[in-house]
Amino acid sequence: MFYFYFRKYYWFYLSKGLEKIKRDNWIEQTAWEIEFLVTRWQFMLPLILNISGSLIYYHTLGQSDLSLAVPITNSLTFIFTTLAASLLGEEIGSKKTWIGIAFVVIGVGLCVGSKVQ
Repeated sequence: MFYFYFRKYYWFYLSKGLEKIKRDNWIEQTAWEIEFLVTRWQFMLPLILNISGSLIYYHTLGQSDLSLAVPITNSLTFIFTTLAASLLGEEIGSKKTWIGIAFVVIGVGLCVGSKVQ
């Protein structure tokens, strides 16, 4: 139930009221729209999570073996994007998608296993 409610109403709720902001010039308009969004936790929470993930990614790249870190992060991006889309209510696809995810997980496991030993 929450899933369908979230999918249907969340994005509308996030920007509800933004269309009512009208200013004379584009600088004021932009400033007021930014202020409107920054004061909404529904906007700031995903933004902060995204920025945190990027900081962790770059820190990890600096500390890890690039031949291991880059393929793992690039391949796992596909999985996390698919899972996030599923949580937001998008159609994931068919069995082939899940088979592809399984192959990605197996490939990442093989990469990690070959570097660890």
